[in-house]
Parts: sequence; structure tokens; C-alpha cells
Amino acid sequence: MFSRFVRPQTLCALHSNAKNFGTSSQKNAKVAVCGASGGIGQPLSLLLKDSPLVTELSLYDIVHTPGVAADLSHIETVAKVKGYNGPEQLRDALKGADVVIIPAGVPRKTCSYWNHFQSSKQHSTNCFRDFTESWTKKVNVPVVGGHSGVTIIPLISQAKPSVEFQKDKLKALTERIQEAGTEVVKAKAGAGSATLSMAYAGARFAFALCRALKGDSNVIECAYVRSNITEAKYFSTPLLLGPSGIQKNLGLGKLSDYENELLVAAIPELKKNIQKGEDFVHKK
Repeated sequence: MFSRFVRPQTLCALHSNAKNFGTSSQKNAKVAVCGASGGIGQPLSLLLKDSPLVTELSLYDIVHTPGVAADLSHIETVAKVKGYNGPEQLRDALKGADVVIIPAGVPRKTCSYWNHFQSSKQHSTNCFRDFTESWTKKVNVPVVGGHSGVTIIPLISQAKPSVEFQKDKLKALTERIQEAGTEVVKAKAGAGSATLSMAYAGARFAFALCRALKGDSNVIECAYVRSNITEAKYFSTPLLLGPSGIQKNLGLGKLSDYENELLVAAIPELKKNIQKGEDFVHKK
């Protein structure tokens, strides 16, 4: 489950996205996307098709997947694309995949929790300027915890480069980050949720996994994984990724007093979310 935090082309494809995601040398990587026909799945698949890290792209969904695959196949990058439809083709879709991404489920509604599971979701923000009104900097802020409301804990004290806010502004900024998904839903007037930014986040995490799998060093991304960092069974924290997966859970680091308060408030709600997810799985 990628809750907050997840696991290719011709030479002419080494342009914008390749630079944005910091890709370098190539290695064959097969990536499977389950839910490839959806609002997140289609732009996510497009980003994957445009990356030199991915040389084979397997698309699966219950409907329309061959059409999405045909559409992407017209893009002049080297990644081979194939679409698979329905449960009977799922095994073939996943066969030989190095990374599987699951952006499938039901769109969120205003004031509700995310009600779908994903193989990954990115937790750190590379461009924080829209919320902080710092228009001249790129700021990286780790966001830990869970996937909704008070379970989302932005560690602004660990921002790079460092930033400082008065207590009232820090509280307002934190609450806006926690409700960022709802902000998008409202802006779309109920017609959808945060699909494009989610696709970008999923792609970024997938590329991080691909780089780690091929042996790149110091690949760090936040991910929602089972851990003993807190009382909650699952918690998103920065992870050091390597060829075999998680090399080290980097934990929470030093928290400010305010962030410790956020952590205390998050744990009970996060435990309820986890229990709800486990109950859902056990019913299946």
C-alpha cells in the first residue's frame, strides 16, 4: 500500500522529464501499472513511458487498457507498451515486472478519506513555494505519518533550506498541507480529485525505485510502510532504498515541540485508519 510515501525510450527522449527526475544511465526495467485506464493511471503511464529508466511498460485495468497502450505506443520513446484487460489477463500483466504500481480505486470526495489503496504515494514536496509564498526557492519538506487529515505531519522544522514561521502562520500552513487534497477536490467542483499531482508523485517514486534497483546510491524517498517507528503498525518516513528494497528506515529525525504535538494527535486516527484497512483486506 503506497499511502504516503512506493516501487523506459530513444535518445531523443532524454529531455524535460529525464532532467526533472534526475535519471542517468539506463537499465532494463519492466514496470506494471494496475489501474492504468483511470484518472491517475493514464498520466502516470505517460510519465513512465517518457522515462529512460523504463524499457517495458505493462498496463492493466478492467476496461480500455488496450486503447491506452495503443495511444502511448505512438510516443517515440523506446519503452515497449502492452495493455491487458480483465482478471484473466492479470497474471500475464504482472509477469516479470520489477515494479508494480496500483493507482486503482474510487476517487475521494470532499471531506472524506482516501478510500483506495495504492502501491505508492510520494510524501515529500519538492516545490513548496505555493504554500509558503517563497517564490524564489525550491524547498524540500518531508511529510510523514498517514494519508489523511491530522495523520499528515509536515516536518517543516526539517525543511531544506530551512524556513521559520510564527506560530499562527505555522499552524495555518500545516492545516493547509493536511487538507491539500480536499482543496483540489473543491477547486474541481466535485468533478475529480488530485489526479495529475498524484500521477507525478507515483512516477517520481517509481523512478526512485528503478534507480535504487540498478544500484544508484543515496536514493531516499518517503513511503508508508510497516514499521516500529511509532505505535502505529504502518507509518510514512524517509527510507533509504537499495537494490533489494528498503535498506534503512531513516525514522522521524528531530521533531520540534509543535511537530511532537502533531504526532500525538495523529496516532489515534492513524490506528483507526489502519484497522479499517486491515478489516477490508480480511473480508476479502
